[in-house]
Amino acid sequence: MKRWIAMIGLFTLLFVVGACSAANESETEKEETDDVVDASTVQVDALGNEVQFDSVPETFGTLNGGDLDLLNAFDATIVARPTTQGPTPKGMEDVIEVGNPHQPNFEKLAEARPDVLIAPPSFQQFAANVENQGTKVIYTAANSIADIQGTIELYGSVLQQEERAKELNDEIDEAVKTVQSEATKGPRTLLVYGAPGTYLAALPTSLSGDLLEKAGGENIASDFPQEEEYPQYASLSVEKIIERNPEVVMLITHGEPEAVRQAFEAEMDKNPAWKNLDAVKEGRVVVLPSHLFGTNPGTKIVDALHEMRDQLKAVE
Repeated sequence: MKRWIAMIGLFTLLFVVGACSAANESETEKEETDDVVDASTVQVDALGNEVQFDSVPETFGTLNGGDLDLLNAFDATIVARPTTQGPTPKGMEDVIEVGNPHQPNFEKLAEARPDVLIAPPSFQQFAANVENQGTKVIYTAANSIADIQGTIELYGSVLQQEERAKELNDEIDEAVKTVQSEATKGPRTLLVYGAPGTYLAALPTSLSGDLLEKAGGENIASDFPQEEEYPQYASLSVEKIIERNPEVVMLITHGEPEAVRQAFEAEMDKNPAWKNLDAVKEGRVVVLPSHLFGTNPGTKIVDALHEMRDQLKAVE
């Protein structure tokens, strides 16, 4: 009888120990799983979407040069890059070109098949084509320095490189702080985004408008009504422009800067009133570098800020 009691006691002890061990292992596995999911969850992208990954994505694709630059800053593995007219970015020669946000090449995207495609909000109309192939789409914006810093923070979260993201954003913060500390009330400025035949005034809600404001310039179009299709820009109101008499006109374009300058000057010749502007009389119609202002400059946002500061100083 005593022997049976002892055996029952032993079995009971083994059962309790085994159950505790299994519970501890289960809890440990749950914690490890939670850590992976939490660390690789994007809380919000530019459209407010929450995107979650089971693990850190291995391959990326992008449709614009700014995001390509930012991904390179994190040493991400890029398998799809935007099609460009200029020189191929260093080290990207063998990476598949997949078009741009307005004309994506779905055949090439299917060939590259990145885990994640970085795209601007305008890409939403095409998103289903790549999501059906198993690629997740993350949307980014670049209408301000804060937007670009938000993208950097987002990449740090996705790639579990939060320290690298902080390092990059600290550099931008320092540059902004320095420029703003040196800024005085700058010249009256008209920012014109243009291509031959199409010209719009950049508002403070655009990237160039944000840079102008932080560098100390005065945007004479700040209260112009925004375009419905392009809310960061407004139609050129020649009457208001003449009334506010900008001291400098800055042209922004994606490419062919000299062609844009000549076309804009021809446009001004059609209305003699332009010639009475201080900017025109003093020859202060300048074309901003397209790689810094015509598109998302990525980590070169600091260079864009310094360029804007230098342009304003040249007028003071």
